[in-house]
Formats: sequence, C-alpha cells, structure tokens
Amino acid sequence: MLKYESKSIRNLAVVGHGGTGKTTLCESFLYVTGKTERPGRVDEGTSSMDYEPEEQRRHISISAATNHIEWEKHRINIIDTPGDSNFAFDTKSCLRIVDGAVVLVDAVGGVEFQTEKVWEYADEFKLPRVIFISRMDRERADFDTVVASIKTRLGRKVTIASLPIGAESGFSGVVDLITMKAVIFDGDKRVSKTVEIPGSMASEVKKYRDILIEDIAESDDALMNNYLEAGELNPEELTSGLRKGVISGTIIPVLCGSALNYIGISSLLDTIVQSFPSPVDCGPITGEKPGTGAKETRLPEETAPFSALVFKTIADPYAGRLTLFRVYSGTLASDSSIFNASRKITERIGNIFFLEGKVQKPVAQLVPGDIAAIAKLKETSTGDTLCAEKSPIVYPKVAPPRAIISFAVEPKTRGDEDKLVSSIHRLTDEDPTLTFHRDDQTREMILSGLGQVHIEVIVEKMKRKFGLEVNLKTPKVPYKETIK
Repeated sequence: MLKYESKSIRNLAVVGHGGTGKTTLCESFLYVTGKTERPGRVDEGTSSMDYEPEEQRRHISISAATNHIEWEKHRINIIDTPGDSNFAFDTKSCLRIVDGAVVLVDAVGGVEFQTEKVWEYADEFKLPRVIFISRMDRERADFDTVVASIKTRLGRKVTIASLPIGAESGFSGVVDLITMKAVIFDGDKRVSKTVEIPGSMASEVKKYRDILIEDIAESDDALMNNYLEAGELNPEELTSGLRKGVISGTIIPVLCGSALNYIGISSLLDTIVQSFPSPVDCGPITGEKPGTGAKETRLPEETAPFSALVFKTIADPYAGRLTLFRVYSGTLASDSSIFNASRKITERIGNIFFLEGKVQKPVAQLVPGDIAAIAKLKETSTGDTLCAEKSPIVYPKVAPPRAIISFAVEPKTRGDEDKLVSSIHRLTDEDPTLTFHRDDQTREMILSGLGQVHIEVIVEKMKRKFGLEVNLKTPKVPYKETIK
C-alpha cells in the first residue's frame, strides 16, 4: 500500500437526499480508479459500501462506510453517508471530520428536503463542496430545471463547470468547461474518450464558459486584473482560481453525469483532486485544553503532537468495538498507546486499519489527514478526542439529536432481560442517538430513537449480532393519583 503525504490526501463525504445514488457514485469511484475489478450494485446487494444485511435488504445506506482510492497521484478518502433522516446523525458526524463534500442532486427530483439538511451541515462546518447532478440518463432528467432549483433553494454561489451531451437515454458524455473538452464513454467503462465538442452546443458552451471564467475571476483580485486586461484566463489560472474559490467557499462548481454508467466520473475526480483542500491547506485545528477551557491549536504536521477525533463506533459481536477516527496532527504507530483526553484515560492499541467497506487493511503508521480504525478500545466512544498524553487537547464533537419516538421493548424469551440490556448498551455505543431506560412506574424497558425505521433496524441488528429477538409495544402511560 502506497504511503501518501498529507498534502496529497483529499478527505470527502458523499452526501445528499436518500435514493439519489450516493453509494452508486462511491462504487463508480472504486471501479473507474481500478480499486475494484467488478462494479458493486446496490440493487443486487453486491455493493462494498452497503455491506450490512439491513442495508442490502432495504437497498439504502443505514451506516456511513469508508474507503479510499488513488487518482492522479493523490489518495482520496471517501465516506458514503446515509441519506435517510433516521440516520442523519451519522452523516453529520462524518461531515465534521472531512475537508470537502460532494453533494448529489437527482437529475429528475432536484433539490429535496434532505439535500437542504446536509447543505446546512456543510455550512455549519464551512466545508468546500461540489454539486454533482447524477442520473442524467434517466427519463425526464432536466439539467436546466435542476440547476434552477439548486440556485433557488440552496442559496449559494454555484457555477456550472460541465454540461451534458444529450439527454435521457441519449445522454452520452459531458463537456468539461475548464478543459474545454468533450468526454464520452463507450466500450470499456473505465476508459473515457475525448472528442470534439458537438457543433450544436457551441453557443451554450460559450455562454456557460464565459460565466465560469467571470465567476473564477471575481474570486481573486489578481485574476480579475488579468481577465480585464486579456479578456480571458489561461488554463493554469482557471484551475488555480477555481481551487481558491472552492476552498474559500465563494464558488461551488456544478458537474453532471451518470454514476451508474460512469459518465462524468473522471471529470468529478479531477475536480476533487484539483479543487478540494488537502489537510495541510486546512491549516491549524482548534480545540480546548482539558480542564481549563483555554484555546488550543494543532498544526496538520507530522512533527506536531498526535491528535485525532473519533467520528464513529461499530459494535462487532466478535471483534468488540471498532473505533473510526480522523488524524489531525502528528503520527500514530500500531502497537502503542494513546490518551483519550475526553475521558482522561490511556488506551492500549494493537493493529491500525484502513477500512475498505467492511474489509480491514493493516497499516503501520498514520499521518495527518488519514482516516483509520482501531479495534477493541475499551472506553473510547464517538466524539472522543485521542491525543498525545503530554500535549492534551479536546476537539468539539457533534451532539446527537434528541429521540422522537419510543417503544417498550421486551425479549421474546423469558430470562433474556440481562441479554437485552447488554445488547442495547452495545448498540448505543455504536449509535448515540439511541436512548434506553427502565420506566420507574411502569417497569417497562423503553427504547427511543429518531423514527420507526431507526428502531426497526436496531431490532434487526439485535437479532443478527447478538441472537436476541424482541417484541416492541406502545409504552404504557404512567398514571398518577390526584387529590380530590
């Protein structure tokens, strides 16, 4: 496995409304870059990113999954996030630790409720982003209408960076407005072919190319001067100007394609590498010194004290806890110790892994920007900060939303009450949005979550992971006597 310096790492989350093809896009990334020999399919249950049985049955992402690819001598860490509101906390936790977001918008449905929600999360974390209008090959796909809905509902400066060639079943490629190349896809799906821009698109291409150049020029005074003098920007100026605009948040490029048929994927990957920031570009990371509340910062350098933030925990019935985290500073080697500054304890670590879906690939050492996992940390939970004990720091964590639905839960087999309590506690380690308690008056055990689907998934996981079947009931109402 190649080792990449922090400056050559890109960390991104793929986000959007449920059913817009986020997992399909991630599978397309893996296939086009040669990471996988065969493309995974959500509808066939062969996706490497949706590997949980509960996901495969429903054909939706329930839990965030990580993987990485290599493109143009860069390592891109990708996180496939859930689009269902029942699992939105997982999405927000992932956005907390990445350096950019690819926001998927369906070419037919346009901007939807959860699109706006993840956009708010990205705004909260000041994330650079790119919008990808996918499924351009679907019936009733309408690029212009969707772009209009993006501008109206998302309310940020967006600029078109690629145009579709053809529409619906006739969609065959894209025009990259930065390189001014038409890219079509046929035959070997991993290979794109550059062709002449269709003559019928000449006026449309010129119109949107001029707008793109003006938007890029407006993001930098020096570029604006060059543009006013020459009436044009050269390719290097366009690329560097777009990068500055994306990182600063003044420009959000809109690209289009079809993840299922790999159209526009290479252009999207080029944009990610060229325009998203590296961990080094993101600069110092701010936290607090434990116990004092004093501001503390860390530089994204290997020579800085180690620090990392835990963004996800996976409960495994055999391996125990699997802790996922992002390194912000310093280095971490396997078979060493780390300090949990949030809980003021030291944890011993064995092997460190990069996760490729559910597959664990051992790695000897981590650098700033790496996203990795450690098994069997006994006390560490989602949101905790891991660091060097002599240089403690605590980073802000994402607070879970309050539960909105509750059920009384009981085991189907008498005598399994202790097993029920143990199983739910392990699942609450994995999912902080779950709450569990025994009602003092009714003596019922109450399980609460973010929705019906959320609770149903938890029940399925209890059966699969811990061999426990339960019944759900409407909680009893605790009545109190009144004085007459």
